[in-house]
Amino acid sequence: MNMLLKSAALASGLAFVALAQPALAQAVPASKVAVVDLDRVARECNACKTANQALQQQIQAFEARRNQLQTSLQPDAQSLETAVKALNGKQPDAALQTRIQAYQQKEQQAGQELQGQQQQIQRNQAYVGQQIQAQLQNLYKPAMQKRGANALVEVGQTLAYDPSLDITSDVLTALNGALTTINTTAPAPQQQQPAPAASGR
Repeated sequence: MNMLLKSAALASGLAFVALAQPALAQAVPASKVAVVDLDRVARECNACKTANQALQQQIQAFEARRNQLQTSLQPDAQSLETAVKALNGKQPDAALQTRIQAYQQKEQQAGQELQGQQQQIQRNQAYVGQQIQAQLQNLYKPAMQKRGANALVEVGQTLAYDPSLDITSDVLTALNGALTTINTTAPAPQQQQPAPAASGR
């Protein structure tokens, strides 16, 4: 009798587990995916357009400075090239060596100046992106909830999607309200502080 009761109890317990499993599986809601085109958002938001124009002006100024430096160095380069060819393989005298060294120094200074400008522009571009991304992080969920979505995918990560899933316009409208200006000059990179020397006792 006890064995029958135990078997019955075990069977009812297994039945409970079997009934409970579907309930656990249904605990995760059905996936409702939305898509967003972040390239379009960064291209079309009002503050982004202004920032992109400022960045473009920085690039143009860099290119103008590069052309200016190349133009200023070109006469010296041609003059030195002519002088070296005239030597027919002989060693340049002290005066020509001095001229060559002076030109190389100017060329090096020009290269360093341009490299510094280029790095600053790259920092500025990254800084603009950081500001946009910081605002977007707070806007995704409200835009998703507005459209009843519980997952969001960047449009570039999809193979195909229904246009009704696209919430780019909602995100864009929210970003225009939240982000009115973007700083296009990145702060100077922080110098690494040297570690304090251990005091000997």
